[in-house]
Order: sequence, then C-alpha cells, then structure tokens
Amino acid sequence: MKSLLFFTLIVFTTLAWSQVLVINEFDPDSPSTDTAEFIEIKSEIPNFSTDGYILVFFNGSSNGADSSYLVIDLSGYITDNNGLLVIGSEGVSPFPQILISENVIQNGADAVGIYEASVNDFPEGTLATQTNLIDALVYGTNDAEDTMLLSLMGETIQYNDNGTNANPRSIQRFVDTMDNETFTTATPTPRRENDGSGIAINPISISVTEILYDEGSSFNVVLTSESIVTSDLNFTISLNNFGFNAADFTGNTSLTISNGSNTTSTTINLVDDAEDEGDEVIQLQFTDLVEPFVPSNNFVEVRVVDNDFTMAPWGTPINPTVGIVQSTQPNDYYNSLNGLAAADLRQALQDIVADPVTVRAQTYADVIDILLEADQNPENSNQVWLVYKEEGRPKLDLQTSSDNSGKWNREHTFPRSRGGFNDIEEDEIADGIEVFWTTEADSLRHGNSDAHALRAADAAENSSRGNQHYGQYVGPNGTLGSFRGDVARSVLYMEIRYNGLEVVNGFPNTTGQLGDLETLLDWHRNDPPDDFEMNRNNVIYNWQFNRNPFIDEPLLVEYIWGNNVGEVWDQSLNLNESELQHISIHPNPTAGKLYFKTSDLVNIEVLSIEGKALKRYYNVQGYIDIDLASGLYLLKITQKNAAVFRKVVIN
Repeated sequence: MKSLLFFTLIVFTTLAWSQVLVINEFDPDSPSTDTAEFIEIKSEIPNFSTDGYILVFFNGSSNGADSSYLVIDLSGYITDNNGLLVIGSEGVSPFPQILISENVIQNGADAVGIYEASVNDFPEGTLATQTNLIDALVYGTNDAEDTMLLSLMGETIQYNDNGTNANPRSIQRFVDTMDNETFTTATPTPRRENDGSGIAINPISISVTEILYDEGSSFNVVLTSESIVTSDLNFTISLNNFGFNAADFTGNTSLTISNGSNTTSTTINLVDDAEDEGDEVIQLQFTDLVEPFVPSNNFVEVRVVDNDFTMAPWGTPINPTVGIVQSTQPNDYYNSLNGLAAADLRQALQDIVADPVTVRAQTYADVIDILLEADQNPENSNQVWLVYKEEGRPKLDLQTSSDNSGKWNREHTFPRSRGGFNDIEEDEIADGIEVFWTTEADSLRHGNSDAHALRAADAAENSSRGNQHYGQYVGPNGTLGSFRGDVARSVLYMEIRYNGLEVVNGFPNTTGQLGDLETLLDWHRNDPPDDFEMNRNNVIYNWQFNRNPFIDEPLLVEYIWGNNVGEVWDQSLNLNESELQHISIHPNPTAGKLYFKTSDLVNIEVLSIEGKALKRYYNVQGYIDIDLASGLYLLKITQKNAAVFRKVVIN
C-alpha cells in the first residue's frame, strides 16, 4: 500500500510539473497608469534558487518584430515558502521580491519566457526562440492573434488580460487535474496561490501622513499588519537613502507589533543642521521581515526640504538683472566675424560654434547634469527654473516614470520630431564632462543633446507644447512670457550650429524646419538676454566648448535674419551697447519710481511685454516715475545709436 501511494505521488508530480519553473500569474496591463504590472513565477519546490534563469520579454508588434526588448536576470533570488517569486513595479501589493520600473511591460500581442540561460544570450532585438526555454506565455489585451510569435514560442493559445480600471484582472495558471493546467483571468493575487491554498502570508504596510517635511520637523510612521499577530513581532525599518543617513534624524527604528495587535508607530525627528545638502529623500523600508510576514509596500519616499539653500546674486527671468554675470568667452572668440556679411558671416559663425577640433557633444543623459547647474533657480539652489511655467521646481522632482504630475523634464526648444534627431542607446549613459563625442556641423543627431536648446520644463507643460511651432505655442496662460527671447535665441542658434535645420516664417511641416521666424525675431528683440541666460551660456560652454553667440552678441541676430542683413559686421559697433549693459536700475521690482545710475543722458521707452510703446522719457539722468498697472514691462534704453532692453516689474 505504501509503495502504491509513493508511486501515485511520483506520477502526480511528474505530470503536474514538466519543468522546475512555470509562469504562474501575469498582469501586463494595469489599466490607465500601468503602475501595478507584475509577473509571478512558481517553482516546483519552495525556497528554490533561481540562479541561472532569466525572464525574457518579446514585443509582437510590427516594430518589435517578435524580438526581445527586456531581459531580467533571476540569479541571486529564491522563491518563497509557497514557491512564488514576484517581479513587478512599486504599485504591486504585496511588494514584489524583484522591483522593475512602471510601464515597462508591453501590453500585447507579446510574449514572455523563462530561460535557463544568460542575459548575454538575449541582446535587445533577439528573435523569440525555444532554445533553452523552460516555460512561456503569449498574451494580449484583446489583440489579434500573433501566430508567428505563438509558433516561435511553441505555444498554441494567446491569452488575454481583460482588466479595466474598475476591475483589474491578471492571467492566472490553475492545475485542474494531474495532467491538465489552464489559464484564466481573475482578480490579481500576487504572492498568493491563485486558488487560495498554500501558506498564508501577513503583509505589513508603511504609512505617513505627509510626504514632505522641512528640516527640524517631526512626523509619525505607522506600521500595520493585514492580520492581527499571535505573538510579538519584532522588526527593523531603515530611512537611509543616498545622502540621508542616521546623522539626519533621531527616532526608534527597531519596532514591535505586540501580540493581539496589528499596528505600531514611531516618531522621526529631522535634524536641522547648517549644511546645504540640498533637498533629500527618505526611503522607508523593511530590512528584516521573515515569512509569513512580508512587505505590503516598501521604499516609501518622504521629502526633506533643506532650508540652507543659497541664492545667486542675479535674478530670475521674471525679476531679471543684467551685467552681474560676465561672459566667459575667450577674448578673441568672435574676432573672425569682423568685416563679414551675409553668407560669409553665417559660415564664419558656424565655424566657431561647430568647430570639430574644439566643440564637444555630450549624451542626452548628461544633459540632466548640465541643466541642474545651468537652469538652477537663482532664488533657491535646490531647484531648477522652469522655462514656460516661470517658477522653481525641486531638482529632485525630475520625471523618471510615466507620471508627469509635478515633475520636470528636458524640453527641446527645437522639437526632435521637427529637427529629425533622436536618441541612440549610448544617449542613456551619463558618462560625465570628460567623456564626449567629436562633432561638426553635419552631426545633426547631436542636436538631440545640445544643451543650448534644452531647458528644464514642467513635464505636463512640455507635453502640452508637443512639437508646436513658436507662435502657435506662446506659453501658459497667466505667465509673463519671460522665456520668449531665451527660446528664440536657442532655436536660432540651432540653425547656425547644424546643417539641415532652418527657422522659417509660418508653420511648416517639413522636417528640419521650425517656425515662426517673424515671431521669434520679435521675441528676441523684446526679451533681451539677462544674467540668468548668460550664466547658463557659461555653464554649457564648460561642457560643450561652444557658446550661443546670440546671448553674447544679441545684435548678430539682426545681421543674419533681421534689419541689418547684408551689412558688414564689426564687433566694435556693439561697444556702445556693451556700455549700456552696465547701467544700474533700482529698485526692481518697483512701486513706480526707477533710479538710473549713468554718466550720460539716456532716452527711455516703456513697452508692454508684447512690445507696444506705452510711455517715453527723454534726456533722463536720475530717475523716472512710471504710473502703470502692476505687471512686467520692458524698458528700451537708448544712448546715441545704441539701445538695450531691460525687464522691470511694477508691484
């Protein structure tokens, strides 16, 4: 009898398990946000080492060509007491043993396979194969059947995830009989057996009231188990994350949920030091939970706002200053332009800013580091200044997922789709200031990462702008338009820097062209360079070894596109303008009275931000009293044959 029972168990095991690992559950599409995607694999025995195995995801779209796009190495991991191992994003609860980014799994028709292989066996774009395949699933979201992918993976059925926002679903494996396993869709059950069997787990959650606190404040962390514990549960949490460590807080991190309870809490006191460390992020996480206790959530982030930020001596674009930041250009940087006109002037300028011997191109990932310095908010060193929104945003709020709410990212003033330049794989690597590509005027692809035409922008506003031409896009409602001259000079620079780009009148649909030239010339004239723009020109010069000449020499715009086309350029003609740049105006903002520090008489014209003349003052030496409504205005200051513009805010 014992022998017969033993034989029966062997037969059952053999029929039910044809491989050591199977795909047990899969949610490739958590609707709307894709924040809870996961795949769960199951081992034949619990606590099984997955060393030597990998997960490979294949894209069945026409562009994906049934080839690999993502490989996850399972080495170093062990399935749990139920033989389960969950790979998923942060929104999955209980928390995955292996964390992946949100929105990384394709929706279908696609496939995933477990292989006994190395990640090096599947470089991106590898055609789906059954070689060393352990288990596979071809799936979709009610997509047409991908017969080629089914054949390549050795499968006959394509399973659909039919979830909705209100009713999320996952594809789940069930063993119906000893020799039959089926897949169906049901409410997701990550880290739990699909049929409700197995060893019960007790997830513990971390919660805080707010996600942002100032240095010197305190907050409570509450830990709650799903079920009441039947004996004292002792565990530890950590707050450490990059620069944030034990020196930055006080409070108990060794905690106990007492027998008969399901909750405990601790108070964290943030140290208010005198160091400018920048804003920091705490990551609240479990360090030593033992099954059946598992994290319900993990890596909960709390922002600590550093009150020791520094302020620059120059102003923001909406409260601008001029003459504080000096150009770091070499003394002879533009000398080769003297005596030239028209096409010769344009070519000589390109020879400077696209010199293949000198100029460097950085990666698109490096641009983040460049913008953190170049677009730093003058009023708060822990923030970047947003180009269209005209406000500061914490540097830590860089967009890193599909969620763009409250985030900033990199805005191409000359849109990529209109310029015809895109990412390559190497662009994903931030390799620093001393690693670079050589580049020239024909290196149009490098326009993708040219920081002179990239700005920190509100991510949602960046999306709203899309690839609209300027003139079609004029900025968010209610803003002052302080960015207009800046973006004008950046896209005009791009035309000179790269062959194949052109700024034209109107709103063209030809790749390589951007409009509207007439609008951009007006923006350049009415919003002249200020200290903020000069500083970013200097920062970018440190990285790229080239400058935006229309910030250093604004009058050049007129000689290439504007009122002086065809005339001979002579840098000395701009000296009077340079002298005017040093005129001191105060206070700014003002209640109406403005004082001028200048040795000679000047004429002043007050214009609206759109360039409409409102008031004129002649032979001024001292002050003027402007009786206008609150807002941003332009001052046109003329002396002899030279003129400069200044922004002024009236309170």
